[in-house]
Amino acid sequence: MTIGSTRRSLALFGISLGYFTVLLDMTVLSVAEPDLARSLGGSVAGLQWAVSGYTVVFGALLLSAGAISDRYGAHRVFRTGVAVFGVGSLLSAFAPDLWTLVAARALLGAAAAACVPASMAMISTLYPVPAERAKALSVWAALSGAALATGPIAGGLLVGLYGWRAVFLVNVPLATAVLALTRGRAVHCPRGERRIAWSAQFAACVALGLGTDALIALGADESVHALCSGAVALAAGAVFAALERRASTGEPVLAPAVLRAPGVTPALLAGAAVNFTMAGVLFVLPLLFQRTLALSPLETGVAFLPMTLPFAVNPLLTGRIVARSGPRGPVTAGLALLTLGGVIFAVAVLAGSAYPVLVAGLLCTGFGVSFALPALVTTVVTSAPSGTAGTAGGLLNAARQVGATLGVVLMGALLTPEPSGTARALLLPAVLCAVAAMALHRSRTPALR
Repeated sequence: MTIGSTRRSLALFGISLGYFTVLLDMTVLSVAEPDLARSLGGSVAGLQWAVSGYTVVFGALLLSAGAISDRYGAHRVFRTGVAVFGVGSLLSAFAPDLWTLVAARALLGAAAAACVPASMAMISTLYPVPAERAKALSVWAALSGAALATGPIAGGLLVGLYGWRAVFLVNVPLATAVLALTRGRAVHCPRGERRIAWSAQFAACVALGLGTDALIALGADESVHALCSGAVALAAGAVFAALERRASTGEPVLAPAVLRAPGVTPALLAGAAVNFTMAGVLFVLPLLFQRTLALSPLETGVAFLPMTLPFAVNPLLTGRIVARSGPRGPVTAGLALLTLGGVIFAVAVLAGSAYPVLVAGLLCTGFGVSFALPALVTTVVTSAPSGTAGTAGGLLNAARQVGATLGVVLMGALLTPEPSGTARALLLPAVLCAVAAMALHRSRTPALR
């Protein structure tokens, strides 16, 4: 049955809006922390968990969410995740104390994890022709880029006008709109036959969740916390590895058929490198802007526009290029731009250059991310065997989440008040992206037809 173009476009917009809402919640709360502290009080650790509790649970559940979406139908998992996200946002908005808010944020993280791999699988079903799918994924990526670009600004406006609770209340109409737009058979995805190895999935969740927690604690110089979480994460990882070895062909969490598909493993590494760069730069540069250039928080947000605006605009161009000639060119170009951006940042810091020189690095980073990520998503979704798009999406997003956490931790560890330390921190992602580009060059990526 042919799906009408208008109905399909509305469904795509609804799916993309769901992803927009999920990513908006990752960045919008950061500007609300002072108002949140005045309203609910609590310790610094509580405030940290109000922010990081979302990302820890989100990262921990991505692999399992991908497998569940393939098994039970991506549209069911997506719509359930969106509904829970709306309810969790209401609970967050009316939280009476800080730790209730932390628990509600963890629920939001679980709901977000359900949405992201499922959204990729739904687009794969909605657009079965690879070239059309590439263009659709570029729209999905553009709206997600808009969330990253507008999150801090929207958060600042909402908090300034109505207080921190408005940051969560705005999610309710967004979730309602997503549910309305994704109704009907146009987005229905078939159930899969592959069984889910629940014990291995649980071990993977523990390893990813506590591993992420350990890295966050390490970045905050909480060594005992990091050691305890890291030890349990390693133990869970060992259990996971043992369960994976014992699993039958159809049951492993790290599905061999997906990992063996041409171009998938290098794409996962490249996705981790891209998010390592993006998260690390967003962590390091505000400190540089405010300490060295004496910019205010608002001026700092504006200073990032050369980097964040391409996230919302360039994916549409990337989608056209991928549809015409395949994903290899945009991914390679994106990694090359990210490498160049890191070098420009490092040289500018060592030379004591003013903001206009840093703009070149910001532009390279923004265009690098917005070239690479949509093409990487297309690579993974197109290469995945039939019925495994959710699993493939979960793998890619889990790799990206781990890369982002490592970027903040490792670049933060290299950061010092001296220019040389800042330069080393900003040069590290350039090295990683160059390595990822070489690995991708040696691999085979699928051609779109």
